[in-house]
Amino acid sequence: MFFTTKMIRTYSFGQIVANKSNNFHTSSQRLLEKTVLYDFHCKHGAKIVPFAGFAMPITYGKIGVSASHIHVRSSCGLFDVSHMLQAQITGPSRIQFLESLTVADIKSLKPDNGCLTLFTNDQGGIIDDLIVSSTSKESIYLVSNAGCRHKVLPLLQSALAQHRSQGGDASLLLMDDHSLLALQGPCAANVLQKVCSANLSEVGFMSSVECSVGDSKVCRVTRCGYTGEDGFEISVPNVEAVKLCELLLQDSAVQLAGLGARDTLRLEAGLCLYGNDMTEETTPVEAGLAWTVAKRRRQEGGFPGHQVIMRQLQEGPRVRRVGLTSDGAPLRPPAPVTHNGDIIGQVCSGCPSPSLGRNIAMAYVPAALARPGTQVQVLVRNKPQPSVVTKMPFVPTNYHVL
Repeated sequence: MFFTTKMIRTYSFGQIVANKSNNFHTSSQRLLEKTVLYDFHCKHGAKIVPFAGFAMPITYGKIGVSASHIHVRSSCGLFDVSHMLQAQITGPSRIQFLESLTVADIKSLKPDNGCLTLFTNDQGGIIDDLIVSSTSKESIYLVSNAGCRHKVLPLLQSALAQHRSQGGDASLLLMDDHSLLALQGPCAANVLQKVCSANLSEVGFMSSVECSVGDSKVCRVTRCGYTGEDGFEISVPNVEAVKLCELLLQDSAVQLAGLGARDTLRLEAGLCLYGNDMTEETTPVEAGLAWTVAKRRRQEGGFPGHQVIMRQLQEGPRVRRVGLTSDGAPLRPPAPVTHNGDIIGQVCSGCPSPSLGRNIAMAYVPAALARPGTQVQVLVRNKPQPSVVTKMPFVPTNYHVL
């Protein structure tokens, strides 16, 4: 039984390197972009690395990834995620427009409620994952990955032009004048409530509210995150971002956290990283994200790749994303996964779990071998390492669901 590695594009935080002069470049030698908080990060001893075209903090001072990770799990971490694409879709036909591109039932979203959804292509592949929220001001607020900005923006702009040519009335408003902060961990609600005008106990997971936070009069606070813990993402005007970070850091529970901890936290929570765990050659069914395809959308269609996705939902996919656990050397991408001597897949994300004290990873394997408890081997430096297919999340999530 053989597996094509073409469907997974590997990426590892361990491959991120910054030169000593802090003059960061991508492989094409293009100067990296900086968030508004770049100088703030440097002031607080951040190690800056290239990520998705931006110069971003991976750790701070002498605090390592594992220590930062554990602090978020036990208390509260503050992340700069301003590299993410923030935008609004406005106009009377905004719902129709976005539903033509994604698998979500946006029509059924109540004001100030949101969901995770996917841009798909005609083959059912995932162009990007994003969060969409229907706001009380008759707009749809969306947040998508920085690394996909180069294709998401042209997709939106081209689709908008076609939508308007057919009589639609929707518009795209980029929010490059806003930063995005993620406050994550069991203490996040208590910390934020002290400086927030909204009653956060009434804001459930994937809901949002427009309110003041500190001196920032108009912020959008969404109860979501990428760590598996309770937490919030705060969209704040750029001119007020540094002041808000300094205010939140005054609370002894809060510690700055970087990309390193963000990656290990999301992996423990079984969450995908675009480019590693899903690509344009991966369908929602293969990626374990079939739940994002809303019931009404399955029946009505109207999104790219509908027939391919429905066929996989009915017949089952050829491969599935699974969790792996093992002891010994860490499982890193793109380590091959084998069964009875045959290569059946490859690791797409992996790390030692700070919470569990053992190795965790995700991989794509044939559907027949995706059952939890299945024994496989991962080739680590060409040596087979016994591993077990494991149900995800590896660490239970703590979302605040009302």
